[in-house]
Amino acid sequence: MAERTATVTRNTLETKITVSVNLDGSGKLNADTGVPFLEHMLDQIARHGLLDLEIHCVGDIHIDDHHTVEDIGITLGQAVAKAVGDKKGIMRYGHAYVPLDEALSRVTIDFSGRPGLHMDVEFTRASIGRLDTQLFWEFFQGFVNHAGVTLHIDNLKGFNAHHQAETIFKAFGRAVRFALQIDERAANSVPSTKGSL
Repeated sequence: MAERTATVTRNTLETKITVSVNLDGSGKLNADTGVPFLEHMLDQIARHGLLDLEIHCVGDIHIDDHHTVEDIGITLGQAVAKAVGDKKGIMRYGHAYVPLDEALSRVTIDFSGRPGLHMDVEFTRASIGRLDTQLFWEFFQGFVNHAGVTLHIDNLKGFNAHHQAETIFKAFGRAVRFALQIDERAANSVPSTKGSL
């Protein structure tokens, strides 16, 4: 199987970002974004998605974290789309439930080519550390639009905002991992001479 890797650089007035991704990695993250809690969440994506991610960003965090978080989502989406390529042979769909103490989240994803984000999360705090919890929506919206996926995110339980966020990002990583697995049945299938059901 060909390597499923990609590197994307995106420069705007607000951010300068380079993202490299290996879809068949071992769960390693090398990140320097200036937003510590976001890096903690990116580490969950890498670990639980078994992706190798390298993400470097210089952004206008002296103003706030908005552009940095959103643009990293955009660039990560572009890199994943480039690494996936024509999507031939992938499972396409993935889902995961992840608990952490009192919190429980569910994420489902479809590499459909049709961008759509449906996020039902009521964070119990407006910020985690200095990071505005509204920016998680911006991150995933950026990813969805540029990866070309349909993504449903539901936080089912939880009163600790850190736990809510962590279960979401862990479940996201696991859902991506399963969706991008190669479907061995399709890869090894021999065309049938009989009519299909």
